[in-house]
Amino acid sequence: MRFERLTPMIWTNDLKATVDFYVYTLGFETDEYREDWHWAHLHRDETAIMIVSRTVDKFYDGQPKYTGSFYFYVDAVDELWNELKEKTKIFYDIANFPHRMREFGILDNNGYILQFGRELLEGEEVTECD
Repeated sequence: MRFERLTPMIWTNDLKATVDFYVYTLGFETDEYREDWHWAHLHRDETAIMIVSRTVDKFYDGQPKYTGSFYFYVDAVDELWNELKEKTKIFYDIANFPHRMREFGILDNNGYILQFGRELLEGEEVTECD
């Protein structure tokens, strides 16, 4: 038996605003948008995400929350950093980390932490990180 993929489903209070953030800020494409289901499915390249807006759900108290972060492996992290640093809320700046990743973090419109990174290339040094 093998697992084939993981597609996170995030909760939001504003389906359209969240879909717009992922589409217009991060370049995702909408695969399906079902207002009657309060649900959308998006993808960019091999990465997919589902978004759900539920005002009546026994598991949802109306506050988007997640105790971790979503980590996106990207091939052009510096290009993406330059594209996003002026139009998103920065969680932490781009740096070369001791765990051998060049990465940065932002917050989406719900406050979810989105991290983007790639492995350090040969010759790249770890930078000072706070």
